[in-house]
Amino acid sequence: MKTSSERISIDVGGDAMGAYVAKPEGDGAWPGVLVFMEVFGINEHIRSVVDRVAGEGYVVLAPDLFHRSAPGIELGYDQEGLMEGVGLMGQVTATQALADVAASIAALKARGDVSGKGVGAMGFCFGGHIAYLSACEFPIAATASFYGGGVAQGAPGNDGKPTVERSDQIKGRILCVFGENDDYIPPADVEKIRTTLGATDVAHEIVVYPGVGHGFFCDVRADYDEKSATDAWGKVKALFAAELAT
Repeated sequence: MKTSSERISIDVGGDAMGAYVAKPEGDGAWPGVLVFMEVFGINEHIRSVVDRVAGEGYVVLAPDLFHRSAPGIELGYDQEGLMEGVGLMGQVTATQALADVAASIAALKARGDVSGKGVGAMGFCFGGHIAYLSACEFPIAATASFYGGGVAQGAPGNDGKPTVERSDQIKGRILCVFGENDDYIPPADVEKIRTTLGATDVAHEIVVYPGVGHGFFCDVRADYDEKSATDAWGKVKALFAAELAT
């Protein structure tokens, strides 16, 4: 499915937050999906993910979660980019992130080309955490959290209780995807998420791909693993099709 894209600005409490939006070409209405960036910003890879999801029949919006400190920044997947991104991530609180998500959901729902049973979300690393947090705090119908860092340990900016402790508030379905050899997310954290979700009535699936590390879905990172990425993509497509499509 051919897509078109644009850059938009969303008001968040008087601040302008940039966002990248892609949608199927032509007239019509499609379900809305949010894509949350890694610490590297809305770079070429994240835009490619947005375009890819849009190509499946969704209106997709990626908000710039660093708009307060470094609006529009795009970082490379090297040590320098990682260190800068981690520093920027540390400046984002849960309260700020949730304000950004609320504004993003409102922006999607205000569009004439958005329909469907509900809003979906997916995110990677830092964005995977934001996706999980958003699922806890908003009526998001389907969430895919890819290697969400820190979910089991705290909240963004140490703002409030650990995100995993909010799991019983999730109203939709959630898919949590991890790599077995992720240096940033120890097995104990994955097990805590698994146990916590298992004690709730939340519809969930947790997948740990063997032998792969952090960032395995990103085809420009050293940890990219085509087999695992392809399988995870299939799960995301099935999740969104089941929970979002009319």
